[in-house]
Amino acid sequence: MRPADATGALDLDRIQGTILRERPMPYFGSYLLYEVGDAAQGRTMLNRLLPYVTSAADWEHPAEEAWLNVVLTHQGLARIGLPQEILDGFAREFREPMRTRKEYLGDIGESDPAHWDLPEHGSFDIGVLLMAPDEEAFAEKLAIGQAAQADLASVQRVSRLDIRTPDNLREHFGYADGISRPYLEGQGGTPGRGQTRVKPGEFVLGYVDEQGRIASGPGPETLWRNGTYLSIRKLHQKVAEFRRFLQSRADDEYGQELLAAKMGGRWRSGCPLALSPDKDVAVDPERLNDFAYYDDDPRGSKTPLGSHIRRVNPRDSLKDSIVDIRLHQLLRRGAAYGPMLPEGVLEDDGVDRGVVLAFANAHPGRQFEFVQSQWVNDGDFISAGGEQDPLVGNHVTDGDFVYAAKPVRRRLRGLPSFVVTKGGEHVFLPGVNGLEYLAAGRW
Repeated sequence: MRPADATGALDLDRIQGTILRERPMPYFGSYLLYEVGDAAQGRTMLNRLLPYVTSAADWEHPAEEAWLNVVLTHQGLARIGLPQEILDGFAREFREPMRTRKEYLGDIGESDPAHWDLPEHGSFDIGVLLMAPDEEAFAEKLAIGQAAQADLASVQRVSRLDIRTPDNLREHFGYADGISRPYLEGQGGTPGRGQTRVKPGEFVLGYVDEQGRIASGPGPETLWRNGTYLSIRKLHQKVAEFRRFLQSRADDEYGQELLAAKMGGRWRSGCPLALSPDKDVAVDPERLNDFAYYDDDPRGSKTPLGSHIRRVNPRDSLKDSIVDIRLHQLLRRGAAYGPMLPEGVLEDDGVDRGVVLAFANAHPGRQFEFVQSQWVNDGDFISAGGEQDPLVGNHVTDGDFVYAAKPVRRRLRGLPSFVVTKGGEHVFLPGVNGLEYLAAGRW
């Protein structure tokens, strides 16, 4: 294995594919979560999965759009036998179950971990993540994941959550999804217009990060190089309540779309307010991320300061603050679960639906956890006091949302929580070399 800082290129054939591969559209997939009772059987399962793990080697033009990737929790690493001195060296956020960090992350009230159902029994050890462009390819990947565990009595599946594209090809609130992501230096290919260039060590261990350091982990380099942490969240979406809110606060259907755009920062088609603040227009896909805020919209007259996309990715708008946004970037992978609530329905049908998000980050404390606690569930960084993200903030008490309007700005009071956290965990996504090391068990 070459030294970590020998070149700027990524070891794409040793990085699991979910970091760089674009989600197919439509998509079909699953999260299969397992509990390990015997270390040897846990490692046997890893050995069986290894030949089928999809790398990022052909991320730009994949031979197949389906993939299978493997993650482990801190508990899972312990249960397959990884020595304690190595376990103790992982990032603190990964060592502590996400449910124990509920106050900091805003998982209180309805979102309290006492009500979580992913995993169904509170914890898991190994996760198999599947994604495919059609049901046939999904069935093939699913069969591989199930066969790896089939005769291992001490490895039990504790959860299965299927994901698939809603009928309208958007997420359940009606927004086009999966539009923006950073470009990792050394990944190859060409950055899109407006795509943020980021040092790879922000997302992959073994490479230089934005602080000029090699992002690393504990134990031998082969364990952590080319790996990362995924911060996984299952979010139930209150679709009927969101629709009723838009209807009650807007004058007509167009007004509902404008309000949804103000809350999200984009029209639900994906067109950014930064490019078309007054009406939804068709935008060249290459331009969907080609905008900034500092020079053009410092006060949020086009894209509200508290809107969702401006909170989770402030771009250049914090240039004059002490916050270095380069240290708080996320690589987001999201997929919907549950059937779509039919268009026009305003009453909840009792069916669980929402989104599963997997945030890749090499430094989960200053990346996912910072964004979740400081930018999503607080407003101090934009001088908005305790205001929260209007779409995904946890409004334990009814929230406010302010945006520019004529003749005076508009303040929406009494925002309920439109999403409820139903599960979450920090997991380790090893590189292929790390999986080989873990499967061999030669500590």
